[in-house]
Amino acid sequence: MSVRVGINAIPVGRADLDFVVEAERLGVDSVWVPEFWGYDAFTPLAALAPMTERIRLATGIVQLGARSPASLAMTAMSLQAMSGGRFILGLGVSGPQVMEGWHGVRFTKPVTRTRETIEIIRMVAAGERLRYDGDVYQLPLPDGDGKAIRSIAAPVEIPIYLASLGPANLRLTGELADGWIGNSFFAATADVFFDQIAAGAATVDRSVADVEMTVAASLEFAIDDEHAAVLARTHADGYAFTFGAMGSSTTNFYNQAFERQGYGDDVREVERLWRAGDRAAAAARVPLEIGRGTNLIGTDQQILDQLRAYAAAGVSTLRITLPDGSADERLAALERLLDLAGQANAAAV
Repeated sequence: MSVRVGINAIPVGRADLDFVVEAERLGVDSVWVPEFWGYDAFTPLAALAPMTERIRLATGIVQLGARSPASLAMTAMSLQAMSGGRFILGLGVSGPQVMEGWHGVRFTKPVTRTRETIEIIRMVAAGERLRYDGDVYQLPLPDGDGKAIRSIAAPVEIPIYLASLGPANLRLTGELADGWIGNSFFAATADVFFDQIAAGAATVDRSVADVEMTVAASLEFAIDDEHAAVLARTHADGYAFTFGAMGSSTTNFYNQAFERQGYGDDVREVERLWRAGDRAAAAARVPLEIGRGTNLIGTDQQILDQLRAYAAAGVSTLRITLPDGSADERLAALERLLDLAGQANAAAV
């Protein structure tokens, strides 16, 4: 399998937009725009649509429940028309901290909400009259004056990718989604995720090959092994926040994903230290291998080996977070990575 290179970006200024245009010129396959509790993901992609010609434009991700399924469908259909068919709708359930604290939406039935949202989006995009009787959504509302409406926009296909980590949502990804938006991922333990996706796909006579596997990784080129270890340590330290603060005392999907890959004791201890207020000790307790194994870090040869490992595991697209620096420095790093990806892909043929 060959590996395509995408970039993570938040292009809200002209310089950022121009950077994506240059990334497209270099041969980048896709740009993935997240949203947290700052900028939205759709508006930057709308700005990029007329500025680009080939690069795929993806939300990576928008939170389920922040918008109605019909609203998501309308926005996705608009972007698909504006981009000439290059748009990807990346969705995820987020977590209770964001959904209940920022959006004021109860974080209940996340897997059911995901299924129903996808089904409704596809009904709208296909031009069907919108009648839906679900556990989360009932359309039209049964006790009101609403009517079943059909979109007046032309039907269009909307590729839907899911950010999923838990087994149930991974199986749903295999059953319904066009792609998987993965993180917390080690090539050596890909089966923790891919086996569940394959199981879901099998329930509807699909193959795991029908799901595009995309994985996030930060890029850091190193001078030598010693420098690579320093960079890996920096990225490992950053996981202390993920393990200690990205979830509640009962819900942290990232921690659970790392636990399923053999890091349960480490994650629990980092979380304990973080919640006790000792953040320096929490950072130091994150294993170096977590920083190294979930990112592209090292010399050219080490990164080439990592690319080959991703391809062998079944990853088809890497969503890269580029290192800090000027636009020229970041483009140079991107060009260097694209050359290595070309070498890895040539060797796989």
